[in-house]
Amino acid sequence: MSVQMETRAHDGGVQAVYAALAGRFGNRASRGADILNQHAHTLSVTPSQPPDLVVWPLNSAEVQEIVRLCAAHRVPVIPFGTGTSLEGHVNAPMGGVCIDLSKMNQIEAVHAEDLDCVVQPGVTRKALNTHLRDVGLFFPIDPGADASLGGMVSTRASGTNAVRYGTMRDNVISLEAVMPNGEIIRTGNRARKSSAGYDLARLLIGAEGTLGIVTKIVLKLQGIPEAIAGGICPFPSVRAACDATIATIQSGLPVARIELLDALQVKACNAYSKLDMPETPMLFLEFHGSEASVAEQATRFGEIAAEFGAGKFEWATRPEDRSKLWQARHDVYWATRAMAVGLESISTDVCVPISRLADCVEETQKDIAATGLFAPIVGHVGDGNFHLGLMFDPKLPGEIAKIDAFLGRLVQRALDMEGTCTGEHGIGQGKVKYMKLEHSPATLNVMRAIKASLDPLGIMNPGKMLPQG
Repeated sequence: MSVQMETRAHDGGVQAVYAALAGRFGNRASRGADILNQHAHTLSVTPSQPPDLVVWPLNSAEVQEIVRLCAAHRVPVIPFGTGTSLEGHVNAPMGGVCIDLSKMNQIEAVHAEDLDCVVQPGVTRKALNTHLRDVGLFFPIDPGADASLGGMVSTRASGTNAVRYGTMRDNVISLEAVMPNGEIIRTGNRARKSSAGYDLARLLIGAEGTLGIVTKIVLKLQGIPEAIAGGICPFPSVRAACDATIATIQSGLPVARIELLDALQVKACNAYSKLDMPETPMLFLEFHGSEASVAEQATRFGEIAAEFGAGKFEWATRPEDRSKLWQARHDVYWATRAMAVGLESISTDVCVPISRLADCVEETQKDIAATGLFAPIVGHVGDGNFHLGLMFDPKLPGEIAKIDAFLGRLVQRALDMEGTCTGEHGIGQGKVKYMKLEHSPATLNVMRAIKASLDPLGIMNPGKMLPQG
């Protein structure tokens, strides 16, 4: 069987695997139709493709047992966290076994003095931060959804705090993973740095479950800041907001979060979250530090913003005020859907150098208007990453083709500006076709060689990441 697994898993193999798993795991293995459909849920236009069965392991040894059984019968394996990924990552196009890691949700250790912790992959980011609160620490990566940490590793998640704290790539110290042959590897210990061999942790981070299944994670932690200030600042245009952001970063101001919402997205948030923000391009910001430094940062940002024609920068330190603001930011998906009841939604992203962000957003807005789409924009403006919530009616003739053409132009625009087809959503199935645009044949061949070497049977999350040919 090829690495790409062009045909669906053989029925006999699936039956044998299910019989073995049902005997071994009891009610932690299921072929119920509702369960299967839940594990193929996708938030994109990619059709749902359910697995043949779902199993819930409790530890690394059980994952190892499942993978070895699947390898013996040439049955695909699809890792599943919370199902919040956006590009068809958890679909099973060739059938197979979905390994749901949600029951592997133990926080095994917190080393407060070393600012790290050891967790199983099913722990969610909110659960971890709730656990850490009493020791004065937090995990900063915040993609919005309450994703599992294993899923966040697999998609190389980032989110609103990335401008200060980086992405998952920057916050994982080491990993344990079950490889396609069933062997368990550990990519390092708890030391903050190492020069001992290949950096296998970074190979698995962002691999989307195509090279192995993450079963344990050592994460960096941060001290909860003494003071946090959050605020909003309206601008006359997207370009003014982007230029103010660039000036802020170039000045060395250590902003923790800086998010762009276009006027349409602000309107949606106002309606959904019961806010009264000016319906104009807007920056949401947050500053972390001491009370004095936070006040100084907020004041300095207000001065910079004024140079670009900004309205009044309103900021607050009360947790309830900040929480309401950032909850509105995290609810943009639902706010957009509420403005277009009855339509379907596609959430997509691209990323460009921040010096090109205003150009890319403005050209995209012109394309949206010319195409006749409803598509609010929100972005992690501090690192050049922005998202669109495309609303459409799939029953309209030609609508899917129109959306597909628009997405192709969006990606090409980002690539022309030396950007990427995805800053944080990942490839999955939805963006496989863009890999040939972004990477040279030689680069893709190296990726295929890695995949073939580690997963010669092609059982690990097939149909994702790498284009054929």
